[in-house]
This record gives sequence, structure tokens and C-alpha cells, in this order.
Amino acid sequence: MNNTAPTGRVLVFGASGYIGTNLVSRLMQLQFPVRASARSRDVLRGRGWQGVELVEADALKPETLAPVLADVDIAYYLVHSMAAGRNFASLDLEAATNFSRAAEQAGVRRIVYLGGLIPPDPASEHLRSRRDTGERLRQGKVPVSEIRAGMIVGPGSAAFEVIRDLVNHLPLMLTPRWVRSRSSPIALENLIEYLLAVPRLEATANRCYDVGGPEVLSYEEIMHQYGEVIGKHPVIIPVPFLSPRLSSYWLHLVTSVPNSIARALIEGLKQDVIADDVAIRELIPLPLLSFKQSVRASLEAETRQQIPSRWIEGSIACRDYHPEYGFYAKRASGSATSTAAVTDLWREVSSIGGENGYYYLDSLWKIRGFIDSLFGGPGYRRGRRHPSELRVGDVVDTWRVIAIEPETRLTLLMEMKAPGAGVLELALIPEGRGHRITATAYFHPAGIPGLLYWYLLSPFHWLIFRGMTRAITQRASAAAVANMNSNK
Repeated sequence: MNNTAPTGRVLVFGASGYIGTNLVSRLMQLQFPVRASARSRDVLRGRGWQGVELVEADALKPETLAPVLADVDIAYYLVHSMAAGRNFASLDLEAATNFSRAAEQAGVRRIVYLGGLIPPDPASEHLRSRRDTGERLRQGKVPVSEIRAGMIVGPGSAAFEVIRDLVNHLPLMLTPRWVRSRSSPIALENLIEYLLAVPRLEATANRCYDVGGPEVLSYEEIMHQYGEVIGKHPVIIPVPFLSPRLSSYWLHLVTSVPNSIARALIEGLKQDVIADDVAIRELIPLPLLSFKQSVRASLEAETRQQIPSRWIEGSIACRDYHPEYGFYAKRASGSATSTAAVTDLWREVSSIGGENGYYYLDSLWKIRGFIDSLFGGPGYRRGRRHPSELRVGDVVDTWRVIAIEPETRLTLLMEMKAPGAGVLELALIPEGRGHRITATAYFHPAGIPGLLYWYLLSPFHWLIFRGMTRAITQRASAAAVANMNSNK
């Protein structure tokens, strides 16, 4: 067995995902030359990575793969199509085939693939797809090291955030019987260390390794242990009549995980998924964190602002570092298209609030501001510093500017009293010969009051944001016409 270090560039394919984002940050700390790939370079720019080469590629578009694989020594393959809907399994196989062929042509030395723990005769299509993807990658000539993990315990992990939302939001739970299925949760930092270590060992070429933490726990035990760490004691009652489909709809109500992902996760929970990690621990003897230690490490990472992700994916700053707020946000948005110049559209966006109002149904905004003032919030007393100019830190009525990308994006943090934390973002996105303007609310609910608050206001959000974006496009077009007439 030889210990080899990468001699060329390391590619993280799927760098915008949860594991990819954390892996890139760790590779940066170790000073590896890193190329980060995603379908959108703009998403990667939001990470703020210095010294990382950012590229765009899509495994379903073979022509995009050769440039990102050039001069690559180790390629981490971290993509899947779980959110794509019913045909995600066939898409995963197609993507793996394309990537394997392109890696061979580029002379890649090793592919590292992160799959899922596979029980005997897996009933879940999601788990079968993860298994089949690994097998398809290994059919190529580039050696593949596959790591198979179950629940990852860390801020932003979909399965962990489901557990956290359930315990935070529901003191009493009626759960499916799968709550007693057992698994081997692993700390995010332990998984990252395994991923870093396996491509350096020749013995791991074309091998699969289960990884897990030091405990085997039922999901009921996981929820109770998480509750003990944060001081909550949920009552959990398994019932026989909750099917995976019903359970996924129920999870969609109380968490912010997309329905397609929730359903795939639940289908994978119907069987015990336990890691047989003897082989990997002999090769890579890590000190493994227990589940409670993993939870504490996750909460500490949030408090110290050590989460390498853009705010809409769970920024703790926008949640006031409150562990009871949902990591992922509930969302509501509206949009409209315009052929007006981006400068005219941005002028209207950056003039929002104060004496200018919110362009549509201002009476509802004023009522909300009045209610806020009754509960000790800022209400509408603050206005704006300037009627048309904004800078980070400015107050806009009940909001505060936390990010500005001129002619692209304006992000406002909600400072109203509410059972949760919220952000309003207005974005200008090139589309055809013009732009699409979107207004999106992101809300991190705190417990049942936060969920009720969100669902009560959701219909109004859709109506208001749709009307607001239309009004902004109309104002921008009218301003452009007026300028043309004045210049004649």
C-alpha cells in the first residue's frame, strides 16, 4: 500500500452542493490547487473562494466536460439528480457515463465518488440509483474510490436538517414506523477527512467503503439525542398509516426540504442502513465523533460563522445565530419580464421603500408596519437615508440592506418582529433581449408559530411580489419613454 499525494489539480465536480462546498473549503486550507465546477459559475462566485478556479460544466452535456477535466489529477464526483423528479435514476446513469469517458480521455488518475449506504436488496430507488451510479463510473478505465455514507451530521445536510426542523418545530410527533429504522450517522468533518484520504492510497483504487460514526441509532433515538443537546424533549408516536408519500407531504409542511428530496430521503429510511466500516477504519484510523458530539460541532460551526455557503442556503447571520430557526428557508416569489434597460430597472429597484413605497398594494405594507410597531418593532418610522441611493447597512423602513450587487441583486434583511428570520431579495436576471426581475421572500421559521406565520402570509406574498415586479417593469419602461421624449 502506497501513500500518494496529488501531483496536479483537484477537481470538485458538484462544488455548489453541500459536500462539495465544504470539501472545497477544506482543500483550500490544505493549499491544494482546486478547480470548482457547477452548472452555474454565478452560484460559485457567491462562495467567496479566493484562489479557486471556478468553471461551468454539466455532466448531461458531454461537450462541457473536457475543459474542466484538463490537467486534473483527482476528480471528486459529487453530483446527483435527486431533485429532478421521477427520471432522476436514468439521468444519474447518463451523467456518470459521460463523466467517466471524459475523465479517461483527460488522463485523470483517480475519481472519488460519494454514494449512499446500501442495505441488502434496497427498496429505495434513490439508494439503488446511488449504487448504480458508482457501478457505472467503475465501468470506465479510470480507477474509482467510492465512499458510501448515510446521514451526514452538519449544518445544511438535508437529512440532518429534517431531524432538526422536526424537533425544533414539533413537541409532539406522529411518525411513520420507519422512525425505528437504524442508521450510522457520521459527522461532516469525519466524512470530509475520509474523502481527502482515500485518493492518496493506492489500495483504495476500484474499492467501495462504507463510512459511519461510532454509533448505530434509530431515527427516534437521533431525534431524542438532538433534543437533549438543545434542551427539547419531543414526544414521538409511531403510527402505521403514514405512507412515504404522505410522510413527504407532511415533511414539506414542517421543513423546507423540497418535496422530491423529502420523498427520496423517506424511501431510504424504510430499511436499516448500517455502515460496515471495518475496512476503511483499518486503512484510515480516524477519531470518530459521536452523534451528540457531531451536533455540538455543527451548532458551534454556525455560531462561529464557519459555514461556507451563500446566505439563501442557510446563512446564520440572517437567522441571528438562533439554533431554533430552520436552516433552510421557506420561499415565496413573483416575477415579471421587461425589455427596459437594466439601468432603468435597477433605478426602480434601488428606490424601493420610504416615500417611494413598494409599488403595489402599499396599504398592506403599511398595515404590516403598523402591526409591527404595536409589538415593539420599527414599523414605518425609519424611512430611508436617501430616496434613490442605497449602501450596505442602510435602513429601508422595516428592512436593512445586507447586500448589493449593482444592476443585479438587492438583499434586505427583515427587522420586523416575527417568529423567525426573513430576507427579501430583488434580482435582475438576463433573459432573451431583456431581463426578468424577481422578488423573493426567504423565511426561516421558529417553531410552530413561525410555520403558522409563514403559511398565513404565503398567499399575500405571491400576490404582492407578482404585482410589485410588474409595477417595477412598468415604471422602468415609462421612465425610459419619458427620457427619450425629453431628449428630443
